[in-house]
Amino acid sequence: MEQDFDEQGYARRLVELGSDPDQAAEVARRMAETKSKPAAKQVMVSEAEPKGKPKPKQPKERPLSVQETKLVEASADIYGNPPTGNDMAFSHAVFCQVGLPRSKVDGREFLRQSGAAWVNIQAGYLDEGDGPVQQPIPYGALPRLALAHVSTYAVRFKTREIPVGDCASQFLDLMGMDHDGRRYANLRKQMHALAACRLQMGYKGRTFNGQAVEQFDAWLANKGTNQRLLWPGVMTLSEHFYNSLIDAAVPLDKRALHALKGSALALDVYSWLAHRLHRIEGLGVTLRWASLREQFAQEYTGKDADKNFKDAFITQLRKVLAEYPQARVKQVRGGLLLLGSPPPIPYKAN
Repeated sequence: MEQDFDEQGYARRLVELGSDPDQAAEVARRMAETKSKPAAKQVMVSEAEPKGKPKPKQPKERPLSVQETKLVEASADIYGNPPTGNDMAFSHAVFCQVGLPRSKVDGREFLRQSGAAWVNIQAGYLDEGDGPVQQPIPYGALPRLALAHVSTYAVRFKTREIPVGDCASQFLDLMGMDHDGRRYANLRKQMHALAACRLQMGYKGRTFNGQAVEQFDAWLANKGTNQRLLWPGVMTLSEHFYNSLIDAAVPLDKRALHALKGSALALDVYSWLAHRLHRIEGLGVTLRWASLREQFAQEYTGKDADKNFKDAFITQLRKVLAEYPQARVKQVRGGLLLLGSPPPIPYKAN
């Protein structure tokens, strides 16, 4: 018989590992939900409860969604198992401070700035077999995961040539993404956009100016045949971007990236905290919501933009803190308090 899950013991263990007690209790509760089995239907009336007497209604709690279950399971794995070499991912330090657009951009250019860091992206063209085709600006979670994958391979193996699988499904597997028709279509769109865009990144007087991807054969469809879509197999990073990446690579936990893949904002918040928290000393840093809006809220517009951003940010921050248990972040009046914390990948493993 399977042993019952010890929710309180699990929470205590999380606290021992450095988690905030309230956060540990919430993660343990969620984990208990994923392990619980539905109770058998009651077909007999207990003698202690007379017939006809209404039972007090118990508040119903919404069951975990598939995505929430995966978040809890990944959180438990990260809590209980230190990262191995295969769990290590990398991102460029500038992308940890200012990310790609999170939603579709109507124009042909996008600029995001935070403090001394900034990124400017210009949409480009790609030959899809019949000449140049105008591409959009890459946006959303998928190009973030793609960049993390190619950056990780480049840093680990010190090469500009990055294998992306023999087919689209293999590349989705490499990024921890599910397979479905819409995913394939979005993958093609975002990979073409990423390969075609012109990228500028700047930080404290240094500017990268060019394309991150030097060569990427377009994902071609064999129209009128039953053959599978052609997939390039290899992506080549530009030498300038590769050298910049090697100099400014930030270690991340791949398990957390895969768990947070459903939200571009969550991926941005995780990367930002992973880059920043371990460099904070003393009593910490308080960031006001105005500062956070400047860095993360460019996509939010309208009369309720501030409220909508704050609500979305707090929701995604809770998910991020479950996947980054060492992070010490507290919500305070008017903003967030960031406290010095170990990085998601220990220094000795970097």
